[in-house]
Amino acid sequence: MSYADLGSPTLAVVIASTRPGRVGEPVADWVLEGVGPDGRFEPELIDLAAPMLPLMDEPNHPRLRRYTQPHTLAWSATVERADAFVFVMPEYNYGFNAPLKNAIDYLHHEWAYKPVGLVSYGGVSAGTRAAQMIKQVVTTLRMYPVAAAVSIPFVAQFLDDDGALRPNETMEEALTAMLEELERVEQALRPLRT
Repeated sequence: MSYADLGSPTLAVVIASTRPGRVGEPVADWVLEGVGPDGRFEPELIDLAAPMLPLMDEPNHPRLRRYTQPHTLAWSATVERADAFVFVMPEYNYGFNAPLKNAIDYLHHEWAYKPVGLVSYGGVSAGTRAAQMIKQVVTTLRMYPVAAAVSIPFVAQFLDDDGALRPNETMEEALTAMLEELERVEQALRPLRT
């Protein structure tokens, strides 16, 4: 059986912000629109505001996979079925936000040998400092952040009156490049996951 026979890999688009009125939701919607049409990935939205993961409450180290909490078992299954990720993330105080760090720290093996694309947003820095910081964390878990990324400066200027994101050409090109790189890296890493 070839890898092509296995169908489209799953790309999990993770909304990292849990703040009321967050911008992450329209940004993630735009990413999902970019993923959907060509069929290279089967997109799945993961909203960290939905799973309601409390601060880490497992008694055992995640490496052991001896989970005791129903929310951890559900989160493990969600992350396990994904073949690649896009983290849609704000920058808070020169770093990435606490709900994303908590969600990452719950698990260990489920992240391994999966590529991750970073879509960051914020003010003048466009979330690039948060993107740099998270690379140290994900590589420890044997994830592979792709070089192509989407960085959205002054994100509010790209929201229309209905709150939807209206990207410019540079953002569209960056998203296309990131998805193409995610596809290549996912294919290369697939044998390590099977």
